[in-house]
Amino acid sequence: MRRCSVSVEPYGYNIDQKRVKALSALTSWRTAAAILFDWAVIAATIWISARLSNPLVYVVALFIIGGRMHALGILIHEFAHYRFVADKKVSEWVGDICLAWPLGTTVDGYRRNHLAHHRYTNTNQDPDWVVKFGTQEFTFPQPWQYVLANLAGYFIGTSSWRDIRLITKRLKGGPAVAKNYKIARLSFYVAVAVALTLTGTWLGFLLYWIIPYFSALLMLLYIRSVAEHFGGMDYEHELTSSRTIYPHRWEKIFLAPHNVNYHLDHHLYPSVPFYNLPKLHALLMDDPEYRSTAHLTRGYSTGLVRECMAPAQPKPYVEGSSPATTIPAE
Repeated sequence: MRRCSVSVEPYGYNIDQKRVKALSALTSWRTAAAILFDWAVIAATIWISARLSNPLVYVVALFIIGGRMHALGILIHEFAHYRFVADKKVSEWVGDICLAWPLGTTVDGYRRNHLAHHRYTNTNQDPDWVVKFGTQEFTFPQPWQYVLANLAGYFIGTSSWRDIRLITKRLKGGPAVAKNYKIARLSFYVAVAVALTLTGTWLGFLLYWIIPYFSALLMLLYIRSVAEHFGGMDYEHELTSSRTIYPHRWEKIFLAPHNVNYHLDHHLYPSVPFYNLPKLHALLMDDPEYRSTAHLTRGYSTGLVRECMAPAQPKPYVEGSSPATTIPAE
């Protein structure tokens, strides 16, 4: 894999722009429902695990909670693109209080990093790319021994510590934060701490928030980061420098909530909210250039693994090219 430091060959965008505009229209209740669903799953999982008090149930709960944290993080991404409501102030406060602050970040801080990633994807000016390119964990193919050790590291702390350092490095800097905003954010964390103290639930907070955060969540973020821009990619063309994945059903729960698997499609049309990405993808598949060139992969645990472990760069999947490469319906 080599660094892409020049402009990639652009996609022709030979699709109906009126339909794209229609798909970009906001349906705010769907985002609100997604937020409520993710928090409800977390709350229900904690209640069931605490009630049963079984080690095996706790392990399952750890992954479910980490998966829903991942889902909440994906919704932060929606707010970073202003894909909730037209009122940006309302959007910012809802995104911070319901999503970003609980995960230790801010919508605006994520936005500054992410929009630069969109503008300079996979180049020396992409803040995501510069902290990942050339590191062992993002260089492929990898020995299977390293793959297993890296994933295990999220449950013993080594990989988690490495990723936290990368995230901190990527998000640092930026304009000064308003004093009132700092006070509001600090007040949020103080209120959480007071509530935990009054209810005597600090141990529960450790078991059901801190541990899932630094283990399952960070592991899922790493896998998704690889899936989006690494492992068998061709960085010379816009349609082959990002990956869209057709996930297996179980993968939708942990690795691809809220249609985040349509990453290439999102890069082409970031104005389209998550709930319309499947429709956008279907529209793009009617375009001959996209259909023949786009990097499409079947499964995180199947196709992505094969592409990342292959000594030679695999060719992008083309639907209907042969029975052997046809994406099965689920």
